[in-house]
Amino acid sequence: MTTRIRPRRSAEEPTVPTPEPVTVTVARVVRPDQREAFERWADDALSKAAAFRGNLGATLLRPGAGSSEYHLVYRFADDESLAGWERSAVRRRMLDQLAEMVDEERYARVSGLESFFTRPAQPGPRWRLTLLTIGAVFAVTSLMQLFVMPLLAGWPLELRLLLSAVVVVILLGHVLMPTLTKVFRGWLHPRR
Repeated sequence: MTTRIRPRRSAEEPTVPTPEPVTVTVARVVRPDQREAFERWADDALSKAAAFRGNLGATLLRPGAGSSEYHLVYRFADDESLAGWERSAVRRRMLDQLAEMVDEERYARVSGLESFFTRPAQPGPRWRLTLLTIGAVFAVTSLMQLFVMPLLAGWPLELRLLLSAVVVVILLGHVLMPTLTKVFRGWLHPRR
């Protein structure tokens, strides 16, 4: 027998959601000749973020050997505080300075206890995902050309192209790529 303890509430008492802390990680691949400039920029950005209402901390994680990927981690008391920072003119000006320093950027956001139970993705070489995607697109478009398009020869070109695009995007996004990334997980994310 399982016993559950629930707080007493009247039927009229509304449930008010409790704000949860939000953590944002921004990964940036910095050009090798711009590392010093980026580190100065990151120190400035972190100190400015720390001054915003609701900021619970911010830090810079430097890359390991053979990498130039930096991670800026911000933690805010709630979504509203994070939105205040992300919409601020200060942050916009800071981001405008990055164009010459950074080649690639990724953004991840988790809230509440979710941040304790989710591991960030460990990206493997980007070229492997590109090859897998090309293979999947080739397979879908080839099958469509062989089996579907001959049946639609009387359709206007624009409608056939639209149908092809819709089928490819839906199959890739919802069926093939989720399945293929699981099947090829070991190849996509090789252990070092």
